[in-house]
Amino acid sequence: MQNPDTVINVGWDSDNKTKAETLVRDFKTWIEQHKDEIIALQIFYAQPYRRRELTYAMMKDVLERLKAEKPVLAPMQVWRAYEQLEKTNGSPRNELIALVSLIRKVSGVDKTLMAYDKTVDKNFQNWVFKKQAGALKFTEEQMQWLRMIKDHIATSIHLDADDLDYTPFDAAGGKGKMYQLFGDRMNEIINELNEALAA
Repeated sequence: MQNPDTVINVGWDSDNKTKAETLVRDFKTWIEQHKDEIIALQIFYAQPYRRRELTYAMMKDVLERLKAEKPVLAPMQVWRAYEQLEKTNGSPRNELIALVSLIRKVSGVDKTLMAYDKTVDKNFQNWVFKKQAGALKFTEEQMQWLRMIKDHIATSIHLDADDLDYTPFDAAGGKGKMYQLFGDRMNEIINELNEALAA
């Protein structure tokens, strides 16, 4: 009789790899089949200049539809399948972040699967660096606000000026405080961040 704790095989389970490949292929197929009918997918595929317009509600709609039609394709499951097949960067905080990251990969926006919040962090650093390379220099208080906006976009996909009246912005003075810090450039900065961070 064989000891139940005996190692029988060391290495990849080829069956797991096959399951991962099937899951990734099925996810790509579902996205391809719906890319012309779901607005969020249309934006990723045919209208990249509109990515700044993506909203939490749009992505939540894609997530709910995916889970209703193909529960096995839950974004965290597909993410884990990708991890078995190729190098990934980061780990998504939640299903919505995983979904955005996966769609960016499948649609060709990103070459490597990277957690969306990591993409937002990288794009934020680039945006701040470009802005501060010129005459414009942000104060520490302005940078705190810009980081709050970045964090909001990383988890909610998009920021509207009205979002400034809610957590965490309301505790820091809300829309009025942001206007006090950035003046007439407030809406321009919000639009720029929505565009630059979603790039």
